[in-house]
Amino acid sequence: MLQRIQSIYLLFASLVLFALFLFPLAHNVYIADKPVSIMVTGIFQDINGAQQYTEHFTALTAVTAIVAILPLVIIFLFKNRKQQIALCYSAILVLIGYSFWMAQTVKKAVGGVQLDTRTMGIGLFLTSLSIVLLILAAKSIQRDEKLIKSADRLR
Repeated sequence: MLQRIQSIYLLFASLVLFALFLFPLAHNVYIADKPVSIMVTGIFQDINGAQQYTEHFTALTAVTAIVAILPLVIIFLFKNRKQQIALCYSAILVLIGYSFWMAQTVKKAVGGVQLDTRTMGIGLFLTSLSIVLLILAAKSIQRDEKLIKSADRLR
C-alpha cells in the first residue's frame, strides 16, 4: 500500500538525494587562491562576485539523478514486498559505492588542500542520511511482510 510508513521513508530518501543538486559537497575551498564550491554538478568558482562553472561532472550528475529516482521506483513495487526489500538493500549498496565515488571526486578536485569541518558541505552527509532512511524502509517492509504472513496463518 502506498500509505505505509516505508513509502514516507523512501520518499524522504529520494528527496534527500535530489537535495544533492542544491547543497555543495565542499565550499570555500581555496584552490589557486580563489574560493571554489564543489557540487554534484561541477566546480563553481567565485569570479568577480559571481559563481561560474569551471568544471562539469557530467557522469556524477547523471548517476545522482538515477540514484535519486531509485527510491521512488521502489515505492511503486508495493505489491511485491520481497522485491522491495531486495531493491532497498541493493540501493544501499549502490549508495555506498556512489558515496565513495563522490568522495574521490571531491578529493581529486581539491587536490592537496585538506578539507576540514568548515569547508565540508551538507552534500557530503546527505547520502549517509538516505542510507539510514533506506534501512528504516527495509525494516518497515519486513515488518509488513511478517504481519501478512501471520495473518495468512490465521486464515
